[in-house]
Formats: sequence, C-alpha cells, structure tokens
Amino acid sequence: MSDRQENGPVKGKLYGVGLGPGDPSLMTLRAVEVIAEADVVAYHSARHGRSIARSIAAKHLRSDHVEEPLVYPVTTETTDHPGGYQGAMEEFYEASAARLAAHLDAGRTVAVLAEGDPLFYGSYMHMHKRLADRYEAEVIPGVTSVSAAAARLGTPLVEGEEVLTILPGTLPEEELTARLAATDSAVVMKLGRTFPAVRRAMEGSGRLAEARYVERATMEGERTGVLADTDPDSVPYFAVAVVPSRIGNPGSVPSGPGEVAVVGTGPAGPLWLTPETRRALADAEVLVGYTTYLDRVPVKPGQVRHGSDNKVESERAEFALDLARRGKRVAVVSGGDPGVFAMATAVLEVAGQAPYEDVPVRVLPGVTAANAAAAAAGAPLGHDYATISLSDRLKPWEVIAERLRAAAAADLVLALYNPGSRSRTWQVAKARELLLELRAPQTPVVVARDVGGPEQSVRVLTLAELDPSEVDMRTILLIGSSQTQVTRRPDGSHVTWTPRRYP
Repeated sequence: MSDRQENGPVKGKLYGVGLGPGDPSLMTLRAVEVIAEADVVAYHSARHGRSIARSIAAKHLRSDHVEEPLVYPVTTETTDHPGGYQGAMEEFYEASAARLAAHLDAGRTVAVLAEGDPLFYGSYMHMHKRLADRYEAEVIPGVTSVSAAAARLGTPLVEGEEVLTILPGTLPEEELTARLAATDSAVVMKLGRTFPAVRRAMEGSGRLAEARYVERATMEGERTGVLADTDPDSVPYFAVAVVPSRIGNPGSVPSGPGEVAVVGTGPAGPLWLTPETRRALADAEVLVGYTTYLDRVPVKPGQVRHGSDNKVESERAEFALDLARRGKRVAVVSGGDPGVFAMATAVLEVAGQAPYEDVPVRVLPGVTAANAAAAAAGAPLGHDYATISLSDRLKPWEVIAERLRAAAAADLVLALYNPGSRSRTWQVAKARELLLELRAPQTPVVVARDVGGPEQSVRVLTLAELDPSEVDMRTILLIGSSQTQVTRRPDGSHVTWTPRRYP
C-alpha cells in the first residue's frame, strides 16, 4: 500500500498530458490512453472560454468526463489585483490547484491537458509544483512546438556538436541579442507583441538573415516564412522564430565582402569568451592565430585554421588581410585582449599599408590577463595602475627600466606582462631590484600563473620574497602600491585589494 493510501481513502492520480503542437494526430498513444482512463479532464483557457488544449483532445472526450476549465483571470492585459499581474496569477494557480485537489481527494483520476509538452513553458507545471508532493503524479511528454517548427521548415535545428538555445521572447532585448550572438542555433518562443524586439535582437546579433518564422505549426492557419519579411502586426503569440543549423546550409552563412575581426579570447578557454567574440568566431570562414590560442576555439565544420608560432605577428597579420582582400571572413585569434600587447596593433599596422587600406578590420575586446589575475586575487587594481611589458624584444631594456621607475615613483600599482621565458631569464630579477629601491620590501605582489586554466596558481607574497626563478611566460605579476592591502577572510583565505581613496 502506498503512502498516499495507508492513512485514509484511496486518492486519485494526477496526470499532466502533453498533447503535442496542435495536430490531434500528433498526440501520443499514451496521451490518448490517459485521457480515456481519466475521471476528470482539466484544461486552461482565456476568459473567452475557448481552450486550444481542449480542441486538440476533443474527439477523445466523453460525455461522462467531468470537465474542469481553468480560466485565466488575465492574459496580457492589466489588472487591478493588489499584487499586480503576478499576484493575480498566483492566486489563480492556488485556486485551480485546490479545485483539482478536491477531485483527487475524492479518489478521481485527473488529467490536465497541455499543449506541446507539459513541462516546457506549460501551465501544467504550476499544478504539478503544487500537487505532486501530495498525490501520485505522472507527466506524459508531448511533441514541442520547437520540434514541430523544425519539421514544418524541413530544416535541421542542430547537428553534430552545435548548441541549441531556446529563449522566451519576453526577455529584455539586450539579453536576447547577447544570447542569440553566442549560440549556434536558436528558437525564440512567445512572439506576438514581443516580435519587434525579437527582430531587432536578431539584427543586432547578426542572425536576421538566417532567421525563419513559424506560426501555429501543424495547426489550422499555419504559416512559415523568412523572419525579416514578416509583418509585425500579423504575428500571434503562438509563433516562434527559428535560427536553424548552419551545417550544410549555405544560406545561413553571412555573405558580403571579406573582413578581419581581431578577437580576444581572454586568458583561457571558452568560459572567457564574450557573446560578441563567440559570434565572430562562428561567422569566420578562416581562423588565423598562434596555435596555442587557436586550440581554445571550438572546432566548426567547414572552417579553415592557420596556426603559427608566437614570433611571426606581422606575417600573420599580412596573411589574414590577404585572405580578407580575396573575400574571406577572417578571425585573427588573440589571447586576452587583442589590444593589450597582442595582435590588434600588428593587424592595424599592416592594414594601414596601401594594399590593405580598403579591408574592413574590427577589434573585439577580451578579458585581459591583468584583469583576470586581479579578480582571482581580489581587487589589487582597484585604483590607478600601469601596465608594462618586461619583454625587451621590441623595446630596449633601458626604456622598460625608465618606465618602471616612473610608475613606481608615482606609486601606481603595476601589472607586469611577459615577465620571463626560457630565453629571457634576468628581467624579473632586474625589475625586482629596481622596484625595491622605490617600494617597501613588504609591498604585496600577486604571482598569477595560468589564470583560468587547469594549472591556475595565484599566490600573494611580498616584493622581498619574490623569486624570479618561479616566473615564466604564463605568469603575470601585480605589484601593489603603498596603499595595497592583504586581508584574511573568515574562511582562512587571503584577498588583496587597493583602496579607491588615496591619502
């Protein structure tokens, strides 16, 4: 005997019945069986009384079924409820659950009908959350409008390792834009009055040319077409926008003249990409970059990759611009931010030469190594700071030393890039020696290595304790000012921070 039976009369069972996208022939056999077994059939409707769910299941309803129409107090209009729209709906769901509970307590089986799938943007879930802990409950899945839309378009949604993102059109426009830019394929639900904002988000994310429109898939009045050509005034709530798979679909790939996008990937892997950089990498026909940075970028079918070592920046830039001049969309991949000791300068320098002056170049920012290391340590860059590269390959050491002295004399926090390598072993020791002439030995130093990567190490020590032999090209050093603090947190960890007020 179940827990629901041993302390009283046998209670009824609750079913959430997915009916599919609208065509009654797309109901599952299990959905039909459950409706046939049910004593009570409940369904949601607007105040006009017509229920789409009921109309889908109509031929399976019997005269002896007890019908429970759950009529929404509001849909999209305003309400004078003291709790506003949300308060009115919460009150409605509580009252609806109480009505169904009365049937369940009387031992009746209750089937709540739901268009599509009961737990996919469906109203049934509000009943499930309120009743499933007290009564036996079973959910019968249904074909979603997403699957129906793809079927009616005859276009794959996703293939291989592509990612599908499903979005409600009620999200803020900027959020929609960012999420559309960052994904491979997408479906935007709940159009209607949200359609103008969704269309702008498609355009802002560069996806408008790919987007398709599906209205009332599998139902009477079905309509499909190109989203950009759809009249906003004609779009109902039961419509979706679809950005389908790009694989094997040439029409989905952006067209137009070649260009170079210099893309910052942040200090490590995909977690550090922005929606903007994800979109640029996905749109590119060719990726060019230092092999280590190229390996951070997810592989896309049909994309060509050209990797090289980190000592041929000008040649790499010229190669990318040549490809773009021949009509290719090229992404030059750079670690961190491309404008901070990275590829943007190299590309722009070459792009200023006569053969490439007409090639469009975009620079897309990324999280810098300094910012990533600072966040891992706390907030040592919370006040004025200077960023200096210790590499003397492109400028003499005398210039580096002069800038270190000037920044130290100004009491700026220092972010030291490219501190050492196998061929440059003495620069960190010389910088430490120079800084100790102007900074206290107790000055905090953040030694951050492989931030965001599998070997991340972030240590805080003093300038006097800094051991140059432990520093390599994967390390960045943050040297505190006279005001930089190191404090101990209750969990035993230490954080480094520089106050924004200066005495």
